[in-house]
Amino acid sequence: MFHDDHYRPRPFLHRTRIQLPIVLLVIFASSGCRKASTKDPDSVALTSDAFHQGENIPQQFTCKGTNISPALSWGHLPPGTKSLALVVSDPDSFLGAYVHWVIYDLPPEPDHLAERIPPAETLPDGARQGTNSGDTVGYIGPCPPGRAPHRYVFTLYALDTSLNPPPPAKKQQLMQSMQGHILASGQLMGYFAR
Repeated sequence: MFHDDHYRPRPFLHRTRIQLPIVLLVIFASSGCRKASTKDPDSVALTSDAFHQGENIPQQFTCKGTNISPALSWGHLPPGTKSLALVVSDPDSFLGAYVHWVIYDLPPEPDHLAERIPPAETLPDGARQGTNSGDTVGYIGPCPPGRAPHRYVFTLYALDTSLNPPPPAKKQQLMQSMQGHILASGQLMGYFAR
């Protein structure tokens, strides 16, 4: 039969068993607080009045509607931002990422892009539009084959310079010209299925 007076826990192990959970609790609590209070300097909030992150893209912005570009707006930009670039692509396309929109040299202010941007190489504010995967200039709306929903990712880049890729630029040319100039970026993703 077991008697208490025969059991003598080793002091070191006994203290370790008590202190270890307390130490772990302090570490996790402090790291959680630090993470919650720190803002990621490399991200820009990108939003739309037409749809929120992870929602379905309304029909008027697709091939089933009037195929117009949605309005977009962005949050605080890092100091030194000279221009913005926007790329919209479908990563679920069977033939690799299908590019729906390339626009660059957007002025940082105002903090938004209007709905229904016309398909012109140069816009009145000096912004320039590149070629999408349909070999046309400007925005081309979501139009996935089949019934499965695809993701459409709007990626905004804050840059420390204006860009000079050969016009009208394709996505690959734009990405090459942005190398070493990206201060921050942000994404907005929506779904669409026909």
